[in-house]
Amino acid sequence: METESGASQARSEDRPVSRSRLPLLDVLRGVAILGTLAVNVWLFLPGVAPEGALRAVLDPLVNGKFYAMLAMLFGIGLAVQYRSAAAHGRRWPGRHGWRQVLLLVEGALHTVLLFAWDVLMGYAVTALVVVWLLGRSERVRSVVMWTALGVNLTLMSAFTLMFALFPADDPGPLSVGGEELLFIEGTYPAQVAERWSGFLGTRAEILVAFPMTLFLFLLGVRLHRAGVFGDSAEGQRIRGRLLAWGLGLGLPLCVLGSVVPELGTAHRYAFSGLLMLGYVGLAGWLMDRARGNGPVVRSLTAVGRTALSCYVLQNLLGSVVFYGWGLGLAGLLRGTGPFVIGASVVAAYCAISLVLVVAAGMWSRRFARGPLESLGARVLALVPERR
Repeated sequence: METESGASQARSEDRPVSRSRLPLLDVLRGVAILGTLAVNVWLFLPGVAPEGALRAVLDPLVNGKFYAMLAMLFGIGLAVQYRSAAAHGRRWPGRHGWRQVLLLVEGALHTVLLFAWDVLMGYAVTALVVVWLLGRSERVRSVVMWTALGVNLTLMSAFTLMFALFPADDPGPLSVGGEELLFIEGTYPAQVAERWSGFLGTRAEILVAFPMTLFLFLLGVRLHRAGVFGDSAEGQRIRGRLLAWGLGLGLPLCVLGSVVPELGTAHRYAFSGLLMLGYVGLAGWLMDRARGNGPVVRSLTAVGRTALSCYVLQNLLGSVVFYGWGLGLAGLLRGTGPFVIGASVVAAYCAISLVLVVAAGMWSRRFARGPLESLGARVLALVPERR
């Protein structure tokens, strides 16, 4: 009976429903998804990175920032689910442990079939720990959160020292090797086989980023419970402090990390989290002053409410645009100069973002969840839930 009831509930959630939401969170999810695309779009050009002025702007502003933002938002999502379970008398973690297992499977499939640098698996592993921690005391969570931060800072300091003592040789001009050529001209089955063979290697980032990700998940829980994302005066005050400290300290550190090679790892896995909090404060400041529900807010909200679907779709569209089995833009850009490459990638980013915004907007007018989100809810509804 519980399974049938759960399936019925999942079907009803496919339709627009009136529910109490925090608008800022949906906007931040939309910002995080489109910001992630600004980083990932370059990964569809193997061996190529933004150069010159474009790199000087992009690297300090986007590198690692939206990975950190999504991690914090995942933690907030778990906090919301925990509160909902308590309010409705459901056991914790109930289905939520299985939800993270499902996300782990989705991330593994996404890695092999579509995009080697997937982030979902790392979030799923961290969420399995945080789901357990939400059932513990606030003191336990605080100890784990600050310990995770300490471990991360120690690890980043060790990386920085190692890179300073043993600097890497200058590789010289980049050339296109066999593996890179495969992702420019190869067939889709060949690319899937390559991603499968390198699966463990690309998953190494999960271990490196785990302390930072765990800290950000738990920080998201704490900020949500402090009312940071609501309309209260206290929430606005805290957002103002995030804006001041995040931009005032985080931005200079990220600029420094982008120009000092030895600080590159610390930039991505430490400094970026601080600047990300500045972005959260800035988004809140703008939302507090926005007049009504304008087109920018509506677009970001639609993408945010279909975040998982938009994340997968952006990587599918990137593959179609750049790879040889699609439109082959990566092959067309071989041998061209930095200006042509930069302009082409920026144009591709704008086009893919436009498709995401339009598709998310059209979908959200009819359904409360994205297609992949709805599919996941239907699968989880098959798991009996005890009260």
